Order: sequence, then C-alpha cells, then structure tokens
Amino acid sequence: MTLTDRIVAAAYSVGWSLVKLLPEPLAAGLFRAIADVMWRRRGKSVLRLESNLARVTGRDKTDPYVRELARAGLRSYFRYWLEVFRLPAMDHRRITESTHVTDEHHIFDVLAAGRGIVIAIPHTGNWDAAGTWMIGRGHPLTTVAERLKPESLFERFLAFREGLGMEVLPLTAQGGGTAHAFGTLAKRLRQGKVVALPAERDLTATGVEVDFFGARARMVAGPALLAIQTGAALVPAVPLFVGKEWGLQVFEEISVPAEGTRQEKVAAMTQRMAHAFEKGIAERPEDWHMLQRLWLDDLDPR
Repeated sequence: MTLTDRIVAAAYSVGWSLVKLLPEPLAAGLFRAIADVMWRRRGKSVLRLESNLARVTGRDKTDPYVRELARAGLRSYFRYWLEVFRLPAMDHRRITESTHVTDEHHIFDVLAAGRGIVIAIPHTGNWDAAGTWMIGRGHPLTTVAERLKPESLFERFLAFREGLGMEVLPLTAQGGGTAHAFGTLAKRLRQGKVVALPAERDLTATGVEVDFFGARARMVAGPALLAIQTGAALVPAVPLFVGKEWGLQVFEEISVPAEGTRQEKVAAMTQRMAHAFEKGIAERPEDWHMLQRLWLDDLDPR
C-alpha cells in the first residue's frame, strides 16, 4: 500500500468514525465550508464540474450562473459524503418516511407482478439513501461496486452498503479479472428481485454511445442487457435532494424493442435511459455529482 493509499484510507476511516458523532448542524456546516473552500480554489475537479454543468444548462462555462451552480453542486456533493458517513447511525425509518418519490408505481407495479426490476440511476443526490428507502419499503436490492484502492477502503465501502441492507457485488475480482457479477444479477432478477445500477458513465470499450445533452457520451450497457436477457423491467430513476430531505424521480419502464439485433435493442434502450436521465438532471443540475470527464469530445484522444 502506498503512502497516498494509507492517507486516503485513514481519511475515510476518520469520516466514518467521527462525523456521525458530531451534532448534525455542526457537521453540515463543516462540510459546507469544505465545499466552499474547494469551490474558491477552482481545482481540476471544480473546473470539470463547471464544464459539465455548462453542457447541461446550455450556457457558456464562463457564465457567472454556471459558476454559482457549480458552488451549489459542490455543496450537494459534500452533503452526499456527509450523509454517507452518518447513514450507519441515522434512523433509516426517517429516510424512508422523508423520501419524496414521484411515480413510485413504476417500481411497485412491476414487483407486484412478480417480475424483477433493474433500476438504472445516475450519480445524483444520495443514491445510498435511495437504496435505503427501497429497503425500507420491503425490497432489499443488489448492486455492484467498482473495486477501489486501497483494498481496505473497498472493503469498508462494502461493509457500509451491506450494513444498509444491500447485497454488493464487486465488478472485478481481487487482482483483476471478471467477478461474474452479471450472472448473479441475472439470477436475482429471475427471482423477481431489485437490482440497482449506476449507469450514466462508462468509458470502457463495452459502453454504448448515446446523445446526452446535445453531445455524444458512453453509458453502461448492463441495464439494457439484463432486461433483455431476463425479462426484467428496466426503469430509470433519478435521486435528488428535497430541502433537508430526499427525493426520487421514477420514470416509466423502457420496453425491449420488438425488432432489431441484440446490439440494436441495447443501443435503443440505453438511449431512452439517457433521455430519462436528462430530464431528471435538468430539473436539479446542482445535484448531479459529475466531477469527471463524461462526454467523448472531452476525453484525451488516447
């Protein structure tokens, strides 16, 4: 483990150990102040967030509105991390009762019919709180996690999400190689269960190109593939913050096209997923925590 890895692991350990012990107003003020300091320093992540939000709003990235929106975005992002560190000690019934869900019938009608459901989400609001709401409504879910470095940090994240009641599958096995997560996800869906997958960013060769806010991006193919293979419903949903509470905007099921090759069906379904994400993100762009490159023309040609 490198020195940087040790520092990162220690920082997260302190967060999970100490932040939940602070009074909530004090912790919220501290994280808000950290967000504002980061915003004023205008590092690479902040500049990338401004560029991404400029695409979403259709404005120039030098527009003062975009600059202020990025400040709100960083505050939202640090609120997410504050809640991650506090979630294990929070009253999960409070989250379930304080989550405002739009069109939840798109989820529960599917489950009542005995079908599995793939809930595809972007990195907005607090997706861990959204998962806690789903579990609180009596439907444990399965998700995946990217393997982090150092390994101790990855294990801590697994323990955190499993402690909320989620089944978490690593995308890759330790040391590299496929962890066969897809097969387990398919099994859960055939059992009529819930699978939740972050889906708006995939820079691998298996990603599906889509139009997203007027430019080309690459999104995850897994949600559409799982729906096609298992007969599960593919339902996009966008977690958001609603004041001091939480929200979830649920969209109607994306049906499998009747015609076309498997690849064409995946492409069409993923594009419809991208359009749903556009609608949710456009309503509250400050809650979209995308501090990395996303659009293809922003990437290094290599």
